[in-house]
Amino acid sequence: MTAYRIVFANEKGGTGKSTTAVHVAIALAYQGARVAAIDLDPRQRTLFRYLENRVETERRREIALPGARFAVYDGGSTEDLDALSEEIAEDHDFLIYDTPGRDDEFARHVATQADTLVTPLNDSFVDFDLIGQVEGETFRVKRLSFYAELIWETRKKRAMSTIRDQRREMDWVVVRNRVQHVEARNMRRLDGALQELSRRVGFRIANGLSERVIFRELFPSGLTLLDKGHLGELGTSHLVARQELRGLVAGLNLPMPARPQPEFAFAADA
Repeated sequence: MTAYRIVFANEKGGTGKSTTAVHVAIALAYQGARVAAIDLDPRQRTLFRYLENRVETERRREIALPGARFAVYDGGSTEDLDALSEEIAEDHDFLIYDTPGRDDEFARHVATQADTLVTPLNDSFVDFDLIGQVEGETFRVKRLSFYAELIWETRKKRAMSTIRDQRREMDWVVVRNRVQHVEARNMRRLDGALQELSRRVGFRIANGLSERVIFRELFPSGLTLLDKGHLGELGTSHLVARQELRGLVAGLNLPMPARPQPEFAFAADA
């Protein structure tokens, strides 16, 4: 069985793709899954550097942490990318891709091959414009974006070939990151537009991660909110963020492998 492919993609930067991808990867590893990851942004390398920092922290502190096999792709063809994907994902349960926040040939290539496509959005109509355009007065959806049309057509083709080619259908999940609770009217308008577009295109909506300083602070160590016992004393906001992460992972509804209880527990907070 080939690795289940999860692609974190958004052609706009600053939506929390890398942070979400890393935390989902480690959450899966905590549940006993074998995880591989490829960073498709050879310039910024955020996911790659995060996981590299994690390995360095393990070495420096002489501790063992659940993690992922990881690489960065800096080649020039989709054929080379496919070859790297097959190599790194061999004997693994999940293959995670983190893509650049721009229009990118390789990001679109892996998006069309995703089993689960995760599109993180900040809670604003600026980000919503990536998947759909709304009327200026009514905020009703007037048309799909090019990106949404691409995924829509891909999902239709995948659905038609699922039985013939034994391919999985694509699950598209739009994740609302950095939800702001102070602008209630804007939230209602955006929620209405997302709900309308989800019915037309067929994606699911999941709650993501709020804007919290802890995510930026954890990057140099490569640690995540799930690394209990290695983070020191956490405040209430950090515990809430950890619960948000667990809710996000549960909302993705990923097919977990049947294995004995892993060494690292994915336990709830006391």
